[in-house]
Amino acid sequence: MTDKPVPYKCIHVQEAQELLNDPGTVIVDIRNKVSFQASNIHSSINLSEENIVDFLDSTDRKAPLLIYCYHGINSKDAAEYFVYNGFQSVFSLNGGYSEFSQQNPR
Repeated sequence: MTDKPVPYKCIHVQEAQELLNDPGTVIVDIRNKVSFQASNIHSSINLSEENIVDFLDSTDRKAPLLIYCYHGINSKDAAEYFVYNGFQSVFSLNGGYSEFSQQNPR
């Protein structure tokens, strides 16, 4: 019997609030650096090819991991990547930062 990775879960902004309020949640923004610097979800980490190895080496794979992109499409691929790299509680934000910013205006 092989150990099959637990799949990630796609969640809406309203569902994500509990994760966003939990200081133990790791929040990952996979948009480009310019977009991240312009605006992002508080406490998120801008992840890119430049820092992915350090992230994988230093992040607790048991901590909840919430991933977002622009519109919630690329974050699904990233979520799958993290599941296959041993992360146990992975979430992709439906609608991405676009949906988040509409529901949480600054």
